[in-house]
Amino acid sequence: MLEQARTPLPWHEPVWGALVGQPHFAHAYLFCGPAGAGKRAFAGAFAAWLMCDTPSAQGACQQCRSCLLRQAGSHPDLLLIEPEEAGKAIRVDAIRQLVDFISQTAQQGGRKVVVLHPAEAMNQNAANALLKSLEEPTAETYLLLVSDQPSRLLPTIRSRCRVQPLGLPAEQGAQAWLQSELPDVDGAQRSLLLQMAAGAPLKALDLKAQDAITVREKVVEGVKALLKGQISAPKLAEQWNGVALELLLDWFAAWTLELLKLNQGALETANSADMDKVLGYLAQRINVSELLDWQDWLLQHRRQFDNKANLNRQLFLEKLLARWKMLAERR
Repeated sequence: MLEQARTPLPWHEPVWGALVGQPHFAHAYLFCGPAGAGKRAFAGAFAAWLMCDTPSAQGACQQCRSCLLRQAGSHPDLLLIEPEEAGKAIRVDAIRQLVDFISQTAQQGGRKVVVLHPAEAMNQNAANALLKSLEEPTAETYLLLVSDQPSRLLPTIRSRCRVQPLGLPAEQGAQAWLQSELPDVDGAQRSLLLQMAAGAPLKALDLKAQDAITVREKVVEGVKALLKGQISAPKLAEQWNGVALELLLDWFAAWTLELLKLNQGALETANSADMDKVLGYLAQRINVSELLDWQDWLLQHRRQFDNKANLNRQLFLEKLLARWKMLAERR
């Protein structure tokens, strides 16, 4: 679903001002940056601005016929391309629809806009089909690509777009914005959500919707029990059957990075308060080569997950937990 934001998020306002203040626009943009930074909101606001009959520097007017059609989800000159199901690929049929769309005359007599998200979800055939549209742009037609992982796009696609990085806010700004969105959540929980989200405010909101704080408490308890020998890796993997694999991979990757910093003296105490004793204990027992081997293994499987590899969840978690426990057992 396309974001209906009238204006971009506060931390992207300088980029917004520079973009809409230009006398001419590129036919294709690639908005890229960390997940949860607000790229879709930015692309949605820019699409609205491009299509508005009376846009201002602040954004679309939200009152003209074009804005009302867009808000109703029935604007004939706006096309959203995304996977049919979350986590699936964007296939060539969707790009053929895009090609047909941009070859037609705008029904409202203005601009045509295509928003494609996430761009890295295009399979090879879809990416190749998109290239022709980028090579031969039609007048008053704009392609807005949104990507968390632009390195996964074909270099020829990236080179034909104006790349616009969209970053994260400073911690203070992120905290202030999240407080406005989650006024009933206490400061400690908001800080934990932002930490788990690697500073990405929108991802923190998503984590709150997933009840990630409660889930994390369960996971941390399980990790501690595993290291104490109170539960086996296969049994714990079964208990985590309902935990999103993406969350587990994110948390173990973050703990591994903190562990590496602790091991090398770059941190005095772990940033993850709920795992500070565990990570401090592990940091004193492992050597850097073993830790780097573990990190390589974890990141390799994270890439497989990101690339939609068909991992056997139970076997993967059993091996992950067994390897994690081995870090504590080696001297």
